[in-house]
Amino acid sequence: MTDPLTEMLRGLRLEGVDYARFQMTAPWGLLFPAQQAARFHFAAERGCWLRTPENEWIRLEQGDAVLLPRGAEHALASAPGACTKPLGQCQLQTVCGDIAEARGGGDGEQTMFFSGSMSFNVDGQHPLLRMMPELMRLHELAANEPGIPPLLTTMACELALDRVGAGSILTRLADVVAAALIRSWVERGCGDSTGWVAAARDPDIGRVLAAIHLHPSEDWTVEALAGVMHASRSAFAERFASVVGETPARYVVQVRMHQARQWLVRDRMKIAIVARRLGYESEAAFSRAFKRVIGAPPSHFRAAETDGLAAFDGGPRPGSAPPQQFGGT
Repeated sequence: MTDPLTEMLRGLRLEGVDYARFQMTAPWGLLFPAQQAARFHFAAERGCWLRTPENEWIRLEQGDAVLLPRGAEHALASAPGACTKPLGQCQLQTVCGDIAEARGGGDGEQTMFFSGSMSFNVDGQHPLLRMMPELMRLHELAANEPGIPPLLTTMACELALDRVGAGSILTRLADVVAAALIRSWVERGCGDSTGWVAAARDPDIGRVLAAIHLHPSEDWTVEALAGVMHASRSAFAERFASVVGETPARYVVQVRMHQARQWLVRDRMKIAIVARRLGYESEAAFSRAFKRVIGAPPSHFRAAETDGLAAFDGGPRPGSAPPQQFGGT
């Protein structure tokens, strides 16, 4: 039987939103501020140093790739402790299709790396995203993903040659590498055996969680969910609350409201359409449920977040790669 957590992963997709090639000469340092989207880096030449969200410096060797799933603040530099300037101060110029390029630094050795912002097709509060580490490093997982080194070699070649179509190829390769990183992390146990991971891996409750997350618009009554677990209503409700820590009804509402926020911000859906899609008889009833879970009315996200997050949490730009699906077909 397929692991329910793996089934949930099949519905998780990402797509590149913004990519850039950096050609920096030592000494240099760049601060990447916190953002809604994930951040991806690939060291193509000579490597560099990364200041982690925990404020520790680690070495990225040539050919290393890292993913910050929740876009936490971090820095890249030519040496530990180097002075960093905000990414926003970089002068970016469009090169090879959808990729921008930045140059800067001193007169020392040159380093080339590739960076991208990636948005997930689920809300940032999805349990699978919340439990991911702040930083995933491919160097530590490459042994379990033998197909990745050739992809990284191809990325390095495309970065260096400026060939026709390099932009499209690079964006697709980056999406695949990031997807493989997350898949390897999940298949190796997610680094955690308690909490939500343990609930998702429970053979009975995990099947229910997978159904809820894969089909949040379904009319998930307690009876319907009990049927997924092949148990009586009372036995299911008691077991679910015991393993997950809250009632099935409350969990379903949370998942649906986070999905609603994704539809509002990412897909630009009208509030009335979202309410109807989730089975609410009125927009007012949906708005009350949404505010109770999210903390703000849906109109706030339509009016404010749509513009503010469009660059990092919106749909793909024209001509960008199609969404990458983690679990395969």
